[in-house]
Amino acid sequence: MKEINLKIAGMHCSSCAFNIEKSLSQLDGVKDVSVNYASEKASLKYNPEKIDLDKLKQSVKKVGYQVISEEDEENNKSKKENNWSLIRVSLATILTLPLLLIMFGLEMNPWLQHHLSFIVVFILGYNFHKNAFLLIKKGQTNMDTLISLGTLSAYFFSLWALLNNQHLYFESAATITTLILLGKYLESRGKQKASQAIKKLLELKAETARVIEGDKSKDVKIEEVKVGQIILVKPGEKIPLDGKVISGTSTVDQSMLTGESLPLNLEPGKKVFGATINLDGTLSIEVSKNSQDSTLSQIIKVVEETQKFKAPMQKLADKISSVFVPIIIAIALITAISLFFVSGSISMAIIRAVTILVIACPCALGLATPLAIMVGTGIGAKQGILIKNGESFELAKNIDTVIFDKTGTLTTGKISVQKILSHFDSNIDKNQILKIAQSLAINSNHPLSQALSNYQAETTLPLASIINFKEEPGLGIFGQCQDHKNTLYLGNKKLMAKHNISDEWLKEIEETETGKNILFVAQDKKIIGAITLKDEIKGKAQETIEKIKGLGLKTLLLSGDNKSATQEVANKLKLNDFKAELMPAEKLQVISDLQSQGKKIIFIGDGINDAPALVKADLGIAMGSGTDIAKESGQIIIINSQVEKIYSAIKLSKKTFKIIKQNLFWAFIYNIITIPLAIFGLVSPMIAAVAMSLSSVSVVANSLRLYKVSK
Repeated sequence: MKEINLKIAGMHCSSCAFNIEKSLSQLDGVKDVSVNYASEKASLKYNPEKIDLDKLKQSVKKVGYQVISEEDEENNKSKKENNWSLIRVSLATILTLPLLLIMFGLEMNPWLQHHLSFIVVFILGYNFHKNAFLLIKKGQTNMDTLISLGTLSAYFFSLWALLNNQHLYFESAATITTLILLGKYLESRGKQKASQAIKKLLELKAETARVIEGDKSKDVKIEEVKVGQIILVKPGEKIPLDGKVISGTSTVDQSMLTGESLPLNLEPGKKVFGATINLDGTLSIEVSKNSQDSTLSQIIKVVEETQKFKAPMQKLADKISSVFVPIIIAIALITAISLFFVSGSISMAIIRAVTILVIACPCALGLATPLAIMVGTGIGAKQGILIKNGESFELAKNIDTVIFDKTGTLTTGKISVQKILSHFDSNIDKNQILKIAQSLAINSNHPLSQALSNYQAETTLPLASIINFKEEPGLGIFGQCQDHKNTLYLGNKKLMAKHNISDEWLKEIEETETGKNILFVAQDKKIIGAITLKDEIKGKAQETIEKIKGLGLKTLLLSGDNKSATQEVANKLKLNDFKAELMPAEKLQVISDLQSQGKKIIFIGDGINDAPALVKADLGIAMGSGTDIAKESGQIIIINSQVEKIYSAIKLSKKTFKIIKQNLFWAFIYNIITIPLAIFGLVSPMIAAVAMSLSSVSVVANSLRLYKVSK
């Protein structure tokens, strides 16, 4: 199966999206179809052996819409469509104004009224009628059906009235068309602003890279640069691709990619990311990822995937819209027939039906959720917060407990060796203890092991070769010395207990070395020493915790580290509670127990060691280093691991869901209030058209309000 995204032109409401979905889903060889009205995209999987792209396009065209598959064509089409929309609105307004002046006493030849109305309704409003006709042929309906039926009813009734010297309603047909064209134009402009996130991310990409070949360099398109090649980046230039600095020093502005305001100092060995700006030094960089796999490309892919995702509330709105139009047509017919029998006035009956058809268009309902999700994910991407799943916004609504991992989340993760302690009953000196510990640690990727491996002692001893190495998550590591066949252990007291290594000295060291990570070193079932390490709390961690608690959320720290180290962090940050010395399975159990009590959990961890907990929690936030982002287990990723972004992510999720609820409320309340008013004749067709257009524009404006409330 091949996966594809198609740009769809001509959609007016969520019923349009539903009809396109239905048309594509019925094709043999097509599955997993999802059409997003706000982003105007269809995503699907299809079997190229059973169906080709042309047939997919034809299926969309048969229900009145157009597929734009090429990016350049899409951009040109979008500009042309916007220009044509503005021209249509302008012409319709010019032609309709004279008809409106009739209401204020202006006399106008009835046939001139007809001609002006005809141009507006049939020429400038042609798309409404065309789409409605194509859908009726397939037994389907959408917003265009309501508009077409309403305006054509008013027009043809007025034409009949003209031939029979009755009162005319040409101005109603023309005004309805003009107001709806204006509403669609304003809505389109708002949707474009909401979808700017992807465009701006794409604009961040560099177009070329300066590749070094021997003693020369040449500019190459970034798509042609291969992993392992060396590129040269001068001061003030954009770094084209992800890589590692091999020579030169500089400061780099990563704000456009990670949201981090301060530039970073880079030197040989440091990682760099494409689309960031090299400020003041010349760098030689070895490319580690090609254009398609770069961090920026992964971010763009995740944001695109999120924006086409349909949250449960959106699916409900789509279902309602799909059955709403036929119901409204039935209500309009029943009302018109009933009124005609009661009053005997065919003009009154038709105008009442027209008002119902126009005022009931479900545009706002279809925009409510996807537009807010588009804006929310765009804001997040700009701030260095990657929201991978639109459902995250709904998941955040009832959260009452925030659980943190410690190392790398609330602390810097830059752990340093504090002390090397020798057992009082051991003849092995501190340098030898360090050698044994480092011989084991070099085989592990755990932060504590890496800190120990990187520690430079005054006396450098050769490391031992380890065989039968094994790592036990949450406990430590062990293996055999290849030369002496001794079994060596490095880990916490739980590891020692599991391997029946006991010593009162363990308790004594824990009591004297509070607030530190303690790794005990053992050789052949006997404790020979210990190494203490410490990790500093991140600078803005305390401020972040205070803000999170200010939202009324409980905070909890879960860590595999010893109790004293965990307690010290919990106390300094004033967390509500903490649990220490937990294995990964025990972290899961804590989360499960809280969920069984009805608690809604956010878990925040490093995205790798804490992957099970991130998945188990109601909402997982992963602290990412900016690499392998798409593979993280959290629904939300803090790209550059900035602790203050945790609060921003929670706040943005809650604000976005609040906007979604407001949008849905106004969309539903609009129809609930206005349809009865239309049934009982308390609004005119023109007022109905104004109200319908304003309902969609209000949803767009409310969604864009996220830009202000998220600051």
